[in-house]
Amino acid sequence: MPTVSDLLCFDLYTTSRAVTGFYRPILDKAGITYPQFLVMLLLWERDSRPIRELVHELDLEYSTLSPLIKRLEKSGLLVRVTHPDDERSVLVQLTDKGRDLQWIGGEMTSKLGEALGMTNDEIAVLRKALHRVKHGAER
Repeated sequence: MPTVSDLLCFDLYTTSRAVTGFYRPILDKAGITYPQFLVMLLLWERDSRPIRELVHELDLEYSTLSPLIKRLEKSGLLVRVTHPDDERSVLVQLTDKGRDLQWIGGEMTSKLGEALGMTNDEIAVLRKALHRVKHGAER
């Protein structure tokens, strides 16, 4: 019988919590949560995206993403507008206040890289392995 410490899923869980916890001071300074940061990161990459695209990119259910978007909108970081070419579709767009938070992404990436003491090549290998784990578990 395996122990908890023998389980890959436990290692993945505790690692995810540790990394998210590492980011918490920066996110707290910005006034957003980690899931909200992911939404913002996609919009910093390319603004004015349909909600269905964010759902797909983040691999979330609409019912999970919708409250995140509502809270970000209430905070003044983004707005929802009707798609000009399809009134059934809603676009999510950054506000100036949302664009001003873009510094977070760079700060989080550089600080985590420093804290891990890993090279960019090592991080790339780790990410590739994690993608294999994810895709294998989804089968």
